[in-house]
Amino acid sequence: MHNQYCKVGAATPITSGNQAIHVLEVMYKNFMEKAANATQAETDLAEFFKRKAQGFKKVLESLS
Repeated sequence: MHNQYCKVGAATPITSGNQAIHVLEVMYKNFMEKAANATQAETDLAEFFKRKAQGFKKVLESLS
């Protein structure tokens, strides 16, 4: 049986170095903006975005 590769939902690894830091910074800012834009009714969604952003921040701090 041959391996089958699905392009839908496929993830590419983030390379090391400046490119990785830049990508993580963009993702961190994106999630922080999403958390700030969430309305009061969407507090669970805002908390989810904040937790995701905190995860990216931890990774950025470990790379620096």
